[in-house]
Amino acid sequence: MMNIYQKLIEVRKAIPYLQKGKKGDQYSYVGSSQVLGAIRDELDKQELLLIPKIVDKRILTETVENKDKYGNQKKRTTYFTELDLEFVWVNAENPEETLTIPFYAQGVDIAGEKGVGKALTYAEKYFLLKQFNIPTDESDPDAFQEKVESSKPPEMITQEQKDEIQSLAQSYVELRGQGDVKTVLTALNVMDINKIQKGEADKCIFQLKRWVAKLQKESA
Repeated sequence: MMNIYQKLIEVRKAIPYLQKGKKGDQYSYVGSSQVLGAIRDELDKQELLLIPKIVDKRILTETVENKDKYGNQKKRTTYFTELDLEFVWVNAENPEETLTIPFYAQGVDIAGEKGVGKALTYAEKYFLLKQFNIPTDESDPDAFQEKVESSKPPEMITQEQKDEIQSLAQSYVELRGQGDVKTVLTALNVMDINKIQKGEADKCIFQLKRWVAKLQKESA
């Protein structure tokens, strides 16, 4: 049975990316339902419960007077709700195993009765996005993955590739009857075999195999 941390990691593995699916007045964004929809199935699979607790709340009001289009004086009150929260993860397979994470949220409302609900919705969405390190982007998932791959450091030549290059170069020298391995590597533009990337090593191996095959055919 996995512990709660291992289960959270499995959830993170399952949700690598979310594309912005909603349009606002000026920008695209990821909606709360989109985040919950992407994560809920995996939470059920891992038997994890998330319980939000309101630890403290503060409601500030601001009243502004202005005129409507008819010239009548009107007052408008804005309610600014702040919540101090705790999100509690519970491992349903072992309910005594929990993980509590503090969080903060805010919600702005004009009527006054929706401030807490807006703050909770805001908190749940951003808590899950940050908890599982879920990136959001306007581009498609494939483009995002390419961006991630391009930011990774290049893979360097493996020991197996080094051995194969050295062996093929030696075979080429023996079949040709002159030169040495260093000369062959220079012909491949390899100045230091330890500093070439994995992809370049594959190209060198392919070229060496062609050279060796050609000499073997000529000497047959």
